[in-house]
Amino acid sequence: MIITLDMNSSTPIYVQLRNQIVMGIGKGMLKAGESLPTVRQLAQDAGVNTMTVNKTYQILKAEGFIEIDRRKGAAVSREQKADIVFREKLESELELLSAEASIKGMAKQEFLSLCEELFSGMNPGQMEV
Repeated sequence: MIITLDMNSSTPIYVQLRNQIVMGIGKGMLKAGESLPTVRQLAQDAGVNTMTVNKTYQILKAEGFIEIDRRKGAAVSREQKADIVFREKLESELELLSAEASIKGMAKQEFLSLCEELFSGMNPGQMEV
């Protein structure tokens, strides 16, 4: 997986890293159980500070996307579950996106079609429930 960061973006680097790793997992580029680069290696590859990568990994661990073992390093979590906290976060973010789309004049069907198209681009084996 190739990480591309925008150093001029208002989005913090650790958030960009987090989002790209989550997208990699969602699209199947990173499989359950697959090892991630070490903090040092990813920092070197991405051209960022090791503290930035460490922060990213800690957030991903807290969110349940990765597991960290002191001996084996970081790996994609084998089990992903949509718990109540995730559902509440998702509902809140979708509500805001829905409001923005509505204000900007996007039709409901166009919004739903876009959501369906993007969701369909995710790893089907990992997404079907």
